[in-house]
Amino acid sequence: MAELWKSLPSWVRNIVVPVLVLVLAWNLVWFVVGVVSSLLGLLIKGLVVVGLAAAVVVLVKKAAKS
Repeated sequence: MAELWKSLPSWVRNIVVPVLVLVLAWNLVWFVVGVVSSLLGLLIKGLVVVGLAAAVVVLVKKAAKS
């Protein structure tokens, strides 16, 4: 691997490789942000569904008593 690295021209080692690393890191960061935000969205939707279900249960129990 070191031989391959040394065989690359200096402009590739100093410009192209760091740009590729930055692009890959940027894509990885946005992938992680996307995964976290989608999980938070699912969590919020789940909490809304549980809250609505609890409200329906309370309303049905009140209606059954009266």
